[in-house]
Amino acid sequence: MSYFEINGGRKLKGEITVKGAKNAALKAVAAAVLSSDPWTITNFPFIEDTKRILEMIEDLGATVKRGKESVVIDAKNIKTGRMNDDLAKKLRASIILAGPVLARMGEVRMHHPGGCVIGKRPVDMFLEGFQKFGARVKWENSHFKITAKRLKGAKIFFPRITVTGTETMMITAVLAEGETILENAAMEPEIPMLAEFLNRCGAKIEGAGTPTIRIHGVKKIGGGALELIPDRIEAGTFAVLGALAGEKVKIKKCVPSHIRAFLAYLQKAGVKVEEGENEITVWGAKNLKPVNIVTHEYPGFATDLQPPFTLLLTQAKGTSLVHDPIFESRLMFTDALNLMGANIVMNDPHRVTVNGPSKLIGRKIASPDLRAGITLVLAGLIANGKTRIENIYQIDRGYERIEERLKKLGADIKRIM
Repeated sequence: MSYFEINGGRKLKGEITVKGAKNAALKAVAAAVLSSDPWTITNFPFIEDTKRILEMIEDLGATVKRGKESVVIDAKNIKTGRMNDDLAKKLRASIILAGPVLARMGEVRMHHPGGCVIGKRPVDMFLEGFQKFGARVKWENSHFKITAKRLKGAKIFFPRITVTGTETMMITAVLAEGETILENAAMEPEIPMLAEFLNRCGAKIEGAGTPTIRIHGVKKIGGGALELIPDRIEAGTFAVLGALAGEKVKIKKCVPSHIRAFLAYLQKAGVKVEEGENEITVWGAKNLKPVNIVTHEYPGFATDLQPPFTLLLTQAKGTSLVHDPIFESRLMFTDALNLMGANIVMNDPHRVTVNGPSKLIGRKIASPDLRAGITLVLAGLIANGKTRIENIYQIDRGYERIEERLKKLGADIKRIM
């Protein structure tokens, strides 16, 4: 099994470029299945999750041409609604393929999806949504079968805000007969990006990026070219890296307005941040201040940026409270930080108290999930001594060739095969 070996304590400086948004890429690939015409997706990140979803649509019969930072998808000849079990088990986002495949084929068969273990992430809400479109759902041996001769528009209220749920139902509604109304919808930037492109291809979507989205079903979706927005979670993660280990780190090709709440808290903690039109410059902070944070759906403080920010707070002088109500196991990674010397107290599954500053010591640890994994990489970069991080497949799921990019900033990190 591959692992990262990191020698910590080096000051980093230079420029690092943000890749295309992981979550935007996954949803764009799924939406491409709606069309019988080719889609070209640029600024495409080739990470483990996007590689898996491309393999899944190829297994269904689509053709995929991979470029350096782009893919061309032609889903005209999709021939089956049966999804590959092994791939579905590895990728939670495989559920987003169910809607467009159902619209095209009238039937979907797939294994319960996998992904990060950060708490309960049931698919019931998705299946209930498909039923509201008129589909029938049958469970059997960890698989579900969804069938529908013709999807019909529906009114769906989300009991809790869900990004993937909003995107999945929006994509599903595009070819459904009649009007669909999504209420209490998520507002993340990836949603209006996808809706705007679908509209250019012939869809009729209104209100994407607001709590209420209306979709008027159409009979056909055309092709076109879509440039993905930059990954806001990657941008925020690099900002924490600059604050902790940097002299001066410039984060290029990002959208600062997409992480406005996060940047406000970073500055509140005493980090010097300068925003440009498509870049952020961060200076290393010598005297970090404690702050209390509560994660929230967009445009609030993103739960995916909580792990690296919690690491930042281990270096602040004083006590901070971190409250992440979205996933009940997201804070479990703090045990690994404590093994490295942090002083973090688990109050309950959603809240921890962080006492700092703490000197971190390199250790042998394993990445429990995607966002915790990249946080442990950052911890290794500021720790004294050598850190070995195993299970780096989880990190590769969201960060493309991360060790090569960090080396350009001066980090001492290598991948051991």
